[in-house]
Amino acid sequence: MTDVDVITILTADDHALLRAGLAAVIGSQPDLRLVGEAANGEEAVEAYRLHQPDLMLMDLRMPVMDGVSAIGAIRDEFPDARIIALTTYEGDEDIHRALSAGARGYLLKDTLRTELLQVIRNVYRGLRGIPAPVAARLAEYTPRVALTARELEVLELMAQGLSNPDIAIRLGRAESTMKVHVRNILQKLGTDDRTAAVTTALRRGIIHLD
Repeated sequence: MTDVDVITILTADDHALLRAGLAAVIGSQPDLRLVGEAANGEEAVEAYRLHQPDLMLMDLRMPVMDGVSAIGAIRDEFPDARIIALTTYEGDEDIHRALSAGARGYLLKDTLRTELLQVIRNVYRGLRGIPAPVAARLAEYTPRVALTARELEVLELMAQGLSNPDIAIRLGRAESTMKVHVRNILQKLGTDDRTAAVTTALRRGIIHLD
């Protein structure tokens, strides 16, 4: 195999153990070469700028700058960047956010080693790296129902256990307005009460508690 065939890879994850595991998998393959690592989103952008690898594996949950923001920043500067989201987030909205930011693949961290390697090579060849379970997750909630920015804000406060009066005070709005927002949220998520709405939103990755 010649140097032309070698796929250079950059990894970004805030867990050193995960980066070490990826390094071991990549190092075991004659056509793959790890050229750098990053521990947060800002480092990921800088590392990409420095190494300009053939492909990048990007976690979505990282300090300083999250993975979706880092993907967007890299793609703004390098439109042809091939980035695969490799994360624990399995909600359909998490997947949509990563793909909308410019990720060309989406893998869960518990994916099989063989599937990881296949997706890396597929994305390098210009294909999409969307395994069947991820595609099924997207199809389960099609068409998407988008919440407004205000509804997302209200939903996040609901997840923190705040009542309508508390949310109204926090946002500086009338309680009657909050009731309208909550009613719209329940309708859009297809739920009957606040608890079910929060549970559904967390499961789908619409909001996160962290």
